[in-house]
Amino acid sequence: MAKPMHETPMLDELESGPWPSFVTGLKRLAKDKDYVVDVLGQLETSYKTRKGYWKGGTVSVFGYGGGVIPRFTELKDESGKPMFPDAAEFHTLRVMPPPGMHYSTDILRKLCDIWEEHGSGLIAFHGQSGDIMFQGVKSDKVQDAFDAINEAGFDLGGAGPAVRTSMSCIGAARCEQSCYDEAKAHRTVLNSFLDDIHRPALPYKFKFKFSGCPNDCMNSVQRADLAVIGTWRDNIRTDEELAKKWFAKHGMNELVNDVVARCPTKAIQIKDIKDVRKDPKISSVAVNDTQALEIDNRDCVRCMHCINVMTGALAHGEDTGATLLCGGKRTLKIGDLMGTVIVPFIKLATDEDRENLVDLGKRIVDFFADNALEHERIGETIERVGLVNFLEGVGLEVDPNMVAAPRTNPYVRTDDWDEEVAKVQARQKAA
Repeated sequence: MAKPMHETPMLDELESGPWPSFVTGLKRLAKDKDYVVDVLGQLETSYKTRKGYWKGGTVSVFGYGGGVIPRFTELKDESGKPMFPDAAEFHTLRVMPPPGMHYSTDILRKLCDIWEEHGSGLIAFHGQSGDIMFQGVKSDKVQDAFDAINEAGFDLGGAGPAVRTSMSCIGAARCEQSCYDEAKAHRTVLNSFLDDIHRPALPYKFKFKFSGCPNDCMNSVQRADLAVIGTWRDNIRTDEELAKKWFAKHGMNELVNDVVARCPTKAIQIKDIKDVRKDPKISSVAVNDTQALEIDNRDCVRCMHCINVMTGALAHGEDTGATLLCGGKRTLKIGDLMGTVIVPFIKLATDEDRENLVDLGKRIVDFFADNALEHERIGETIERVGLVNFLEGVGLEVDPNMVAAPRTNPYVRTDDWDEEVAKVQARQKAA
């Protein structure tokens, strides 16, 4: 029989709305777990005082320097004893999920059983870093819980100033937009950085994220120190039969307003079939007997909108790979940053291609370890030392695709422009 519940009027209020509440789940666990009863008591106190009462410390398992998030209570009575003794320790184990977050129901049940036995029973699928968050375990049970989880085939994820747990979308397993094998790339990188995950030795965290297409379901542009985003470098593919079916259902109004008008670079036009340009960089598809959609692939920025709206009728190209961006992060020292393109296109079809990705990742992590200030993300390091110095340090050539914003200074010398134009015109005439 669990200990009696504390009075929690403020938490009870969170159950009064129309949506499911985490409080209900905690109360259900509290029926069998005394320390969840006291966690609710401490949380109610935090709501009343508007203060948090968890502090860190040091808790780990044999052979690992990270992966366990220590939580000790600071809420003490006048004698120095915890006001909620059963919640004096409430540690979290970060556990790496499989690439693409593929689970069988059997393994999910097994993980739940392990945490019911050794911890609070509270699990989050998944935390912001992608980890399975096994929340709430006492110090003397941390090793036992990890041993059981490890026996089930899972390992601790990153914590502290280390390479963190990687994330990848479900990708090629179930999504027609996938441009490379996300799970295999994820697994290759993960296995190469295990030591950097388990033994924190960096200035601060470093995250890899893998999205199979520019829809970026992993939010890697905004959240990853090295984002691997699927893309293509040939033409958008078309299917006339599906395009006509789509048009018959949705009509011209939706084609204009939700496809053509929403193209960010105005690369799409509606034309009479006879007026469609014959050009190797033009994709075209008839939507009825007289009109066609024309896409100038030279202006396409791979935003995916038209493909998402007309899936099947339009599809990504066949020459697929990934774009690599570096430096995405949330607010820290200099505010939010989105990733900067450092490799416009890389093939990820073979083991050699994936090893090239690992090699670049190692050069970037080494540069980060050698040059970053304490508690600084790689994006902030790049801002501080300059993109050119970063590219030189990791052995990459400068590319126009790396420009974050075009020139805004209108005062450009034009002394020799006429001569250069004349030379270009002469070469074109000779050709």
